[in-house]
Amino acid sequence: MEAAGALATLSSFAPSPITVLGLIPLLALGITYFRYQQFDPESQITEVNAVWPIYDFIIVGGGSAGAVVASRLSEIGNWTVLLLEAGQDENEISDIPALAGYTQLSEMDWQFQTTPSGNRSYCLAMNGDRCNWPRGKVLGGSSVLNAMVYVRGNKNDYDLWEALGNPGWGYDQVLPYFLKSEDNRNPYLVNTPYHSAGGYLTVQEAPWRTPLAITFLRGGMELGYENRDINGEKQTGFMLTQATMRRGSRCSTAKAFLRPVRQRSNLHIALGAQVTKILINKNKKQAYGVEFMKNGAKYKVRIKREVIMSAGAIQTPQLLMLSGIGPADHLRFHEIPLVANLKVGHNLQDHVGLGGLTFIVNKPVSFTKKRFQTFAVAMSYILYEKGPMTNQGVEGLAFVNTKYAPPSGKWPDIQFHFAPSSVNSDGGEQIRRILNLRDRVYNTVYKPLEDSETWTILPLLLRPKSSGWVKLRSKNPFEPPSIEPNYFAYKEDIKVLIEGIRIAMALSNTTAFQRYGSRPHTIPMPGCQHHQLFSDEYWECSLKHFTFTIYHPTGTCKMGPKHDQDAVVDPRLRVYGVSNLRVVDASVMPTIISGNPNAPVIMIAEKASDMIKEDWQVL
Repeated sequence: MEAAGALATLSSFAPSPITVLGLIPLLALGITYFRYQQFDPESQITEVNAVWPIYDFIIVGGGSAGAVVASRLSEIGNWTVLLLEAGQDENEISDIPALAGYTQLSEMDWQFQTTPSGNRSYCLAMNGDRCNWPRGKVLGGSSVLNAMVYVRGNKNDYDLWEALGNPGWGYDQVLPYFLKSEDNRNPYLVNTPYHSAGGYLTVQEAPWRTPLAITFLRGGMELGYENRDINGEKQTGFMLTQATMRRGSRCSTAKAFLRPVRQRSNLHIALGAQVTKILINKNKKQAYGVEFMKNGAKYKVRIKREVIMSAGAIQTPQLLMLSGIGPADHLRFHEIPLVANLKVGHNLQDHVGLGGLTFIVNKPVSFTKKRFQTFAVAMSYILYEKGPMTNQGVEGLAFVNTKYAPPSGKWPDIQFHFAPSSVNSDGGEQIRRILNLRDRVYNTVYKPLEDSETWTILPLLLRPKSSGWVKLRSKNPFEPPSIEPNYFAYKEDIKVLIEGIRIAMALSNTTAFQRYGSRPHTIPMPGCQHHQLFSDEYWECSLKHFTFTIYHPTGTCKMGPKHDQDAVVDPRLRVYGVSNLRVVDASVMPTIISGNPNAPVIMIAEKASDMIKEDWQVL
């Protein structure tokens, strides 16, 4: 890409091409010159000039799952594979860990929002009572937008999947697929039975962190938690974040799995290609291709073997329903002919927690825009991929047990994401926008902190009892679906989260954090002032206002045995009642895993790829 091309790309970014830490033009030009103009094996994907009329496999969605499946299936030289992605390729800015938040609300983001709750029980601090739900509209999908956190989940999560009637999905069976992908760059981890080197996906700690990261670990030890590998034998404990990062840059699934194989003649990639329908022979109940739009023209492409849906937990159910696969009454309402009556779009699960839980410290140790808006910081990244720009925002992770967790202590129910910053740290420029936070909330609670040193913990509920739905708004494939997360339908979810918040408050009181004079911010959340500050009632009110999610939608095409009336796909991820159609993404999870889902989705795609090869007798 030419330097002028880089600036042209930037002109389409939100909120502004010249505001990100004041450094975007410098970073874009510098990275373009020093990295993309040289003989870099990770140069941009070249898409196919002309789509063939028929392929062995068509993969819908080039995200965290689809990129993996396309890479693995195209290993079979006599199989032809078409990967369809509605977005474009990554660019220089999405590569920079510290700018992860600036890919949201950009052309790389579908920019979904939740539907307001009918009983006003969540997202009340957000404009229109709607939480933003960013999803990747880019090659690499949400692995291009996320904070790169590498977490596998808990052993018990996968053993539960198997116990629910999904043979082959127990922990011992899925661990080899985590290892298959991984190229871990931290020696203290790679030499254990739970990690590996040499895979496509690079995993490592960020090269740079604030002093607060070690304080977080020490505080956890004071509370009785070990500093341990949370992806190893036991999950409960504190750890510096492992990230999908290569040296100092993002390692998306596009970079990891597609760029190394982009020269394969049997793998075609079409960008800007939005699938609008799965083509199904209604008499035979058999998928035979897809219909998609590209550059204003409609195309139909057929398959010899399978259509593989990897559009994610929001758009996979949307496309299935648009194609006649879904709840009969819902499809009848939208006048869509029924092909298979399945509970598509049900079982929507997400990790929810409290946003904006902010603590103040007395020393200049946090990550702020003002401190790192410097020429030296930019050049450190451009020339060496080092320094603060390699920090992806989440410096530490913890898995803790509330009094509601299983007594064994081995299946924690709360996850902490530790950040050496808060909503105020960028001066109100972008964080408040990607959160869709009301002006009144920001101006009242966080604007007074714009010159302060702050840190935050996001306490997340790992296994919510509440679940929601993805529904169609209309038959128009270009209209976003209705996302109804149904947070806090069960009171138990709030009780667990309040206990998690109290553990976070105790962390601030440890000797480790008191070294910096750590204390909680005490301006109450608007709408909750009538409750005693930090009482259970106050925290419940705050959860319903500053409802926070780091965007982990799962479960909307549930995997399960044939006798499970809620199941959409079987344990080999084949859609019930329709042949030659499979789902491979986060939507197949029968229950949400205890942690960030990106690594598990990659695992699912690795395992599914082998299943597909087995089913077609080539493995």
